[in-house]
Amino acid sequence: MSDPGLWQDRERGQKLSQELSRLSGEVGQWEGLQRDIAANLDVAAELEKEPDLELEAEIAASAKELSAQFAKLELSVFFTNPFDGRGAIISISAGAGGTDAQDWAEMLLRMMIRFCERRGFTAAIVDQQGGQEAGIKSATLEVAGSYAYGWLKGEAGVHRLVRISPYDAEAMRHTSFALVDVIPDLGDIADVEIKDEDVRVDVFRASGHGGQSVNTTDSAVRVVHIPTGITVSVQNERSQQQNKATAFKILKSRLSLRQAQEREREERKIRGSVKSAEWGSQIRSYVLHPYKLVKDHRTGLETSDADAVLRGELDEFAEKYVRWLAAEKR
Repeated sequence: MSDPGLWQDRERGQKLSQELSRLSGEVGQWEGLQRDIAANLDVAAELEKEPDLELEAEIAASAKELSAQFAKLELSVFFTNPFDGRGAIISISAGAGGTDAQDWAEMLLRMMIRFCERRGFTAAIVDQQGGQEAGIKSATLEVAGSYAYGWLKGEAGVHRLVRISPYDAEAMRHTSFALVDVIPDLGDIADVEIKDEDVRVDVFRASGHGGQSVNTTDSAVRVVHIPTGITVSVQNERSQQQNKATAFKILKSRLSLRQAQEREREERKIRGSVKSAEWGSQIRSYVLHPYKLVKDHRTGLETSDADAVLRGELDEFAEKYVRWLAAEKR
């Protein structure tokens, strides 16, 4: 930041300024906690010389509060992935289960958005394909916020729902599946070269839920990376150029993560097998009938308050996953 020529590149200067602000905030929180603990210890030492029951009660309450602050700050220590501090891009697609699965995919989309709101993240839907009767076939969510990827990466995988189907006239119990994909938002800094001959760009008319026309121009963009088969669609903006820029940003993030995963697989071959959560694996079950239970199959965490989880109260699941993942890597 002290480089006189930094602001010649305004975009780089802004990003570094934001990073400095984030890191300064983190350091400030730890230093503040350290000062408060030291002050408590000083008072506790004085109480040993001259007991004061009222002051002892205050110190005990303060110690409890400081312990809670430490537990909250401690979680940041487990965000060791270089991408953890970045934003996230979430893709949700309906799996087996027909209309029920499409409805389930939309329920998951709402759950993710509400969780982001709870954490203070900004979530924007950049692409959404409505189901034929209800719900969605797929959706892509762009999430901005410090450590958004770190908090959301544990949602990647297959989510299973068991319930009485609202679309079954006989009110039978159905099992539905939906796939959630979470990647870090690397923006334009992703160190990935995309050759013109490796991509195909298609434009089409954006449509909303149920296929109704949103605008009358071919503003929606689909980018296909031919060598890998990765496809990205974006239609939230009215400008074709804006949608194209967003699509390429997401594509670069996907390709960058793919490269990182390939490197990790090669390292794993060298150092031996390491247990980890794999993309596409069944990670969590949500049972709404005949009883209510949400269980994470990786960490073993479960709760009977399924309604709260579906309202976006995922903090405990996210924290448990981050700590579990750190333990698995040790």
